[in-house]
Amino acid sequence: DDQMLTDILNGFLAGLQAETRRIFLQRYWYLSSVREIAADFGISESKVKTTLFRTRNKLKQHLEKEGVEL
Repeated sequence: DDQMLTDILNGFLAGLQAETRRIFLQRYWYLSSVREIAADFGISESKVKTTLFRTRNKLKQHLEKEGVEL
């Protein structure tokens, strides 16, 4: 099960645009704050928040499509 979930997550991340993937990983893997991410990428905090919100929703849909129970 762990390997299957890893494969699903890796497939999801691979399908994202590079900037979106980097923002998502900075927040949820490296635990950077929204403020830090905005500064690192030279974008507004609201863009970071919007990107994260939309990406979480896409991830939820992807997991459901793959049959992962949430």
